[in-house]
Amino acid sequence: MKKGQHHQDPPLKQPHSTLPNTTRPITVLALPVTLILITTSCLYYLPLLTLPTSFFTPSSPPPQRSDDTNVVRSTKKKCDIFTGEWVPNPQRPPPYTNNSCWAIHEHQNCMKFGRPDSDYLRWRWKPDGCELPAFNPGQFLALVQGKSLAFIGDSIGRNQMQSLMCLLSRVTYPELISETVLKDQIIASWHYPAFNFTLANFWSPYLLLGSEADPNSTSPTSLYHLHLNHPDPSWTAHAARFDYLIFSAGHWFFRPLMSYHPNNTTATPISVNDAYRIAFRTAFSALNEGRFKGMAFLRTYSPAHFEGGAWNDGGDCVRRRPFRENETRLEGYELEMYMIQLEEFRAAERVGRRRGVRFRLLDVTGPMLLRPDGHPGRYGHPKNVTKYNDCVHWCLPGPVDVWNGFLLHMLKMDNGRGGRTRV
Repeated sequence: MKKGQHHQDPPLKQPHSTLPNTTRPITVLALPVTLILITTSCLYYLPLLTLPTSFFTPSSPPPQRSDDTNVVRSTKKKCDIFTGEWVPNPQRPPPYTNNSCWAIHEHQNCMKFGRPDSDYLRWRWKPDGCELPAFNPGQFLALVQGKSLAFIGDSIGRNQMQSLMCLLSRVTYPELISETVLKDQIIASWHYPAFNFTLANFWSPYLLLGSEADPNSTSPTSLYHLHLNHPDPSWTAHAARFDYLIFSAGHWFFRPLMSYHPNNTTATPISVNDAYRIAFRTAFSALNEGRFKGMAFLRTYSPAHFEGGAWNDGGDCVRRRPFRENETRLEGYELEMYMIQLEEFRAAERVGRRRGVRFRLLDVTGPMLLRPDGHPGRYGHPKNVTKYNDCVHWCLPGPVDVWNGFLLHMLKMDNGRGGRTRV
């Protein structure tokens, strides 16, 4: 790999099969009104002043920073925001463009590299039985004021982080605090001074300590050594100082892996599923046994959509509309990886309740399985450059923006501004 070129997460297997007037009347109190009546009235109305914003009806909202600030509402039952469908949304423009946001990574800049259609921007996620409002940057920044958030994982995690930065750019821009280049990957942190909010990313595609078997190799299919039960110090050294951590990992596990176990001095082969399970178990144990006392999100597996071949064998993603729910399903290796994540998450969540660590599931797998149209494909690089089609990452702007809509909703739920989300 040439200097300055960024890695892309390589999926090394074939994909799944596609099968009224609300003004409150004002009573003028005459001088003879007794002190008892005044006191009684105050006690009656005082609870209304302390109710969460979800109490107010849409016809009588409390003051908001913009018009898209209502939480997910369902009058009959709790809403699972991760189950639903993509519905046409032709009237609403994208929340940003490649001209208005500088944070878009080149490989996800589909507009810049000439993607001819824009239909992939004309859909919104509609949960079953409720609504998910459009992302509100002002509300998000108010919720995280004085706090810090880090993305830990691979370049799809970076994909979400850059989506978040672009969404927030409608309100304010951050200042770069630090930047380190590690094997063509940028580890950086930013600060939003008006809100005292810190945002960072840590490149750790396996979440574990590891190294190339051949230090000089730049191939995404070369042998890699993993040190089992040793979380990657590139993120563990900093985890305790963050309020929120978002973990993700996936496609890098399909390269050939060798494991170093603490009781062995030689490397032995390890399967994808075993390595994947140990990675999350080790990472979550590090949180539960360490000094971190914040909230840890697991962003679930993000499906790829290669058709006509594997990622390195002519595979491409040329569909131009979302799947309907009955047109595809999660199966094969992607289902296995998703289930491993859920199992390790549940186990860590039980321990975390005793240790003061809150775990939350950012379950994007189902919604993103339905979006084969949202990848860069051949539009993640200039036409005169020969590269593999990218059906792993997501165009910016694009479907990945809904991940931060989910995140905002979950933060609101944990701040007492509505019902409970599924975790």
